[in-house]
Amino acid sequence: MASTVLGCVVSIPKATGGCGDFPSILPHNSASVSFSSSLKPQLQGFSMERKQRSSFVQTEAVRHLVGSVTKTQGLRFAVVVARFNEIITKPLLEGALETFHKYSVNEEDIDVVWVPGSFEIGIVAERLGKSGKYNAILCIGAVIRGDTTHYDAVANSAASGVLSAGLNSGVPCIFGVLTCDDMEQAINRAGGKAGNKGAEAALTAIEMASLFEHHLQ
Repeated sequence: MASTVLGCVVSIPKATGGCGDFPSILPHNSASVSFSSSLKPQLQGFSMERKQRSSFVQTEAVRHLVGSVTKTQGLRFAVVVARFNEIITKPLLEGALETFHKYSVNEEDIDVVWVPGSFEIGIVAERLGKSGKYNAILCIGAVIRGDTTHYDAVANSAASGVLSAGLNSGVPCIFGVLTCDDMEQAINRAGGKAGNKGAEAALTAIEMASLFEHHLQ
C-alpha cells in the first residue's frame, strides 16, 4: 500500500494480523520512503540554509555585560534614609554601610541623606541623581501596614518615586524600602532571621554602579 504525504511517497506493507485496512506498526527500516523530484530542490535548499545559520550562530561573538562587586574604586554612593520607623531604617542603614565597607567602598565616597518618611525619598533621590556626583542612589525606608489605606498610598508612592528618580536622572536608584504587614516582619528583614535587606540593597547598588560606569557609558 502506498501513501503520498507532502510530496513524499511512502510504501507501507499492509497488516497481516487481521486488522483490516489499518497498517501494522513497523520498525523504521521496514518502510521505504522516497521523495518526489519536485520536493528534492526544496529540501536541498533547506539543508544549505540550516548549515549557514548554524555557522553564523557558532561564529557570532556574544558579549555579556555584568556589573562587578569588586571594582569599586572611585564609585560614589548616596543613601537616602527615612526617619519614620527609625527602629527599622537605622539597622537597614547599618547593614548597607557594613556592606559598602566590606566591598572596599571608601567612607568619603558615601553620603547619607535623611528625609522625614518614605514618601519623600523619591524626590530627594532624583535631585541627588541629577547632581552628577553619584554612581548610584540607595533608598532606604520602612512602610508598615496599619488600620487604614494610608499604607497602600505611601508604599505605592515610594516605589513609583524611586523608579521615576532613576529613569529621570539616568542614575541607578535602588529600592530598599520595606513594605511589611506588621512590625515583626520588618524586624526580621532588618537584621533578623530573614537577613538584612539594607545589606542586600547595597550590594545591588554596587553592581549597578559598576555596570553603568564600566559598560554603559
